[in-house]
Amino acid sequence: MDVRVIRSRRKTVALQVLGLNDVVVRAPMRMSNREIEEFVQQNMDWIQKNLKKVAENQKEEEEIVPMTEAEVRELAERATQLIPERVKHFAPLVGVTYGRITIRNQKSRWGSCSAKGNLNFNVGLLLAPPEVLDYVVVHELCHRKEMNHSPKFWAEVSKLIPDYKLHEKWLKDNGRAIIKKIRF
Repeated sequence: MDVRVIRSRRKTVALQVLGLNDVVVRAPMRMSNREIEEFVQQNMDWIQKNLKKVAENQKEEEEIVPMTEAEVRELAERATQLIPERVKHFAPLVGVTYGRITIRNQKSRWGSCSAKGNLNFNVGLLLAPPEVLDYVVVHELCHRKEMNHSPKFWAEVSKLIPDYKLHEKWLKDNGRAIIKKIRF
């Protein structure tokens, strides 16, 4: 296992597992090499656990069969029907209006809301469970009230989706596989 040390003006030490056998220690300039080695040894269980997780994710991603361009187009057609229906359903419940709805094949975002109230959604949401799609719709609609992720924003989301953290976790755990599947 390679451990790279990156020193900076930071005040605390942190670990990152960036890939298979790629561990980074971010340390303050004044921290000694001995202290860094001790920190790594103290956190070896965490490092091993996360290296194992990276290996499992890599194996799962290698097994993913990407959709064809035609399949993604068909998915997008279904999304252009379903997502606006869900937005129309939830907008009055949130108590907001919205502008244009766009469906895209995005690499990292599930949805976004512009200052003008235009909503963008990822075509890959149709590969998620319906309750996850609904969570993303509500999330973006709540940005019509709060254009941030403040406690007030999350209070708005939880009014309609009290278990929203479960859906966030689902996206975190499964999202990369979906993104990989829809990238042709």
